[in-house]
Amino acid sequence: EVQVVESGGGLVYAGGSLRLSCAASGFPLDDYAVAWFRQAPGKERVGVSCTNTDGHTYYTDSSVKGRFTIASDSPKKNTVYLQMNSLKPEDTAVYYCAIGGSCHTLDYWGQGTQVTVSS
Repeated sequence: EVQVVESGGGLVYAGGSLRLSCAASGFPLDDYAVAWFRQAPGKERVGVSCTNTDGHTYYTDSSVKGRFTIASDSPKKNTVYLQMNSLKPEDTAVYYCAIGGSCHTLDYWGQGTQVTVSS
């Protein structure tokens, strides 16, 4: 069974940074697309960023562009990170990692990690 695990969430003040990590149970992610989503209270889950199987960033949502970066521990891509800088209160959400064959086909999801940005 494939398990996806996120970590690194927490409470941070506005303007601060956090780095979220995503790993899969016992195997590297280099054959997978890896995406980050977030769901704020009372809102739908939305995509934040995705890196495709070739390691290139496929998309980054406009609301986080220039502040959030998706990256991995090359070359084996054991862990994929979401580096979040210049955090804003509106970034408060549960952040999910998902993996699959492409950024449009995400088969496995983690349980999510809470990010809270205080003003």
